[in-house]
Parts: sequence; C-alpha cells; structure tokens
Amino acid sequence: MALDFAATYKILVLGDSNVGKTCIVHRFCDERYYETYISTIGIDFKQKIINLDGVPIKLQIWDTAGQERFRTLTTAYYRGAMGILLLYDVTNLESFNHITYWLQNIEENASPHCITVLAGNKCESKDRLVDTDNGQKIAEHFDLPFFEVSCKDNINIEACFMCIARKIRQKREDKDYPFLDAPPNQDDKPDLLKPKTDLRSCTSSSC
Repeated sequence: MALDFAATYKILVLGDSNVGKTCIVHRFCDERYYETYISTIGIDFKQKIINLDGVPIKLQIWDTAGQERFRTLTTAYYRGAMGILLLYDVTNLESFNHITYWLQNIEENASPHCITVLAGNKCESKDRLVDTDNGQKIAEHFDLPFFEVSCKDNINIEACFMCIARKIRQKREDKDYPFLDAPPNQDDKPDLLKPKTDLRSCTSSSC
C-alpha cells in the first residue's frame, strides 16, 4: 500500500515550562485552543500531514517538558530531529533570558544541520515584557528565523511550522548537508553561541 505522504520530518518544540509548547502543538495539529493545560510530563508528540508546495509531508511534532527535572530526558529525543521550534513567552522575561541556555542545549545534542526557529508566544497580550525588537535582535544575533505568535488568536502558528518544513526540505535537497540520525561529534558542531558574520532575519513572508 502506497504511503499518503512523501517524507516524515521530526520537529521538537523546546523552551521553558509554561511558555505554550503544548498549546502551540495542539493549535497547529488539532486546530484547537485551550485556556489551560497540564504541564507535559516527559515527552509527547502529535502528527500532521501538510501540503508543502504540492507535496504531502508528515510532521512528527514532539512536545517536550520544560521543567528542570525532565531536561535530561528531553535530550534523548534530539536524535533524528530535523527541526526545532524554540519558544519563549513575551510576558515572561525569564523565558526570554533562557534562550541562550536552550541554544547551548541544542548545540550539544542536535545534528549540526537541524533547523532552529525562534518564536515569541502570546504576542496578543497587553502584558508583554519582551519587545518585538528584542526578539528580532537575538534572532539576528544567532542567525535564526523569527516569529511572534499567538496560540490564543492563531497568529503565525502555521507559518512557523511551514517555515521549518520548507527549510528542512531545502537542507535535504542539498547533498552537502545530509541530516544525521546520531548527535554530532564535538568537532562537527557549529558554535551557536557565537554571532554569525552574515546576520539576517526571517519573517513569515521570507520563509
């Protein structure tokens, strides 16, 4: 029996606890929004088949726990990941300040060819503590695509995942950048914590 999709892309959703990781997964996969969620215990995942420029692609989206006690468990699930959505909460300054921690975690555990996109959740809130400019600046500093999103108002949710999927496909089509199933060796990993010399940002229109 023929498969009804051309490929499967594994995507992790990372970030501090309570930034909206579970919410964004449900909003994208189930097209539902809930005001409250129970914190994810360990790992959960959902799947959705998307139409990527006429090609059906299955996204396997892993919702990870952000609590400190689960972070060792979370690192085991980097294996085979092709894309990462790194999420912070624009109403929670601490979650924004932890972006460099998560980038270090990604550097230590993910393939060097894994696509990372940065997103600030709850952009509809009037109680924001992180300006859009600050999000854009740190994204440009680390050469990451950047979005502000709202699970509540369904703003840029699909755009985030479509951007990741499109960039994964571009990587897969480039024979010089194969995806690796195993975590990279220390010598092969790029230093995500050093700014790139060619800085650029990515918006929903440019992905």
